[in-house]
Amino acid sequence: MDDLFNQLFANGALLVMWGALLCHWILPFPREAHPAILWHKFAEQLANKVNTQSHYSQSLLSGSLAWLMMLTPMLMVLLALQNLVWQPLLFDLAFLLLALDWRNTNQLANQLIPQLANEDKSAAKQLLAPWLNRSTESLSLLGLGKAGSETLIMSYGRSVAAVLFWYAVTGGIGAFMYRMAMELARAWSPSRQQFIPFGLPAIRILAVLDFIPLRLLALLIACGERAKACLSLISQQSASWPLPGPAWLLVSVGAKLQLSLAGPAIYNHHKALRAKLGGRIAPAAIHVDQVRKLLVGRLWIWLMLQSLIMGAIYQGL
Repeated sequence: MDDLFNQLFANGALLVMWGALLCHWILPFPREAHPAILWHKFAEQLANKVNTQSHYSQSLLSGSLAWLMMLTPMLMVLLALQNLVWQPLLFDLAFLLLALDWRNTNQLANQLIPQLANEDKSAAKQLLAPWLNRSTESLSLLGLGKAGSETLIMSYGRSVAAVLFWYAVTGGIGAFMYRMAMELARAWSPSRQQFIPFGLPAIRILAVLDFIPLRLLALLIACGERAKACLSLISQQSASWPLPGPAWLLVSVGAKLQLSLAGPAIYNHHKALRAKLGGRIAPAAIHVDQVRKLLVGRLWIWLMLQSLIMGAIYQGL
């Protein structure tokens, strides 16, 4: 443990990571006022202007150019600012802090669990609506349990594990750019008919960025009890899901807790046929709590492992 603390304070990158996590938990930052949410809304406004539902190839090209127009200028500005700041560590800390969303995900779980336990469907629907692209009006308690579980799994996976992974690889700017790319993929998700094929470039780029971190988290979740069953279900079911990173993560959690996840969903009054993943138990409030505890526990292990690996790499350098 002493070695870990020595590495933490001797290594600027580790100090930034733990400092950002500490600030993230201490300083309240309402989700509605977060720059990522404002960015999401701007992306929707841009899509209203340029997503004209024209020819397939033209719409695909429009989506690609819109993605580049949103992210390229931002990257150039951030790289230019990085060379001007007086303290690069504080610069990295600020953008890692903006990229993380662990606290809001925890708050979502803490509010959703008692609502499901009390069978308060209207409150649960209202709570989940800003987090979901799908329609919530027709969701039953079972549907709310599934939607809530999937939302927590993907939010912990992307907004914490993947953000920390890309911070370790590319620094604060890389973590922030990943978060912005994630928001674009959500804003232009092709799960909704109006964004086919306009949103395909955004979701494909996110799939590439998710590939390694979400699979690593899925393998970490699979470790321990029911490891063999988790790996077996991942090999059987992951091919039926369109995105490889989320597929492994959803199946891993579903297999670990024997929960039934995914399945058909309604997007803008259109029923999307999605494969069923995981086990057979329909998620209720107690199972959503189990999902939260499982993922939070694995994320702490992820943090310890990432700290050790980063410390070893930077010491070697």
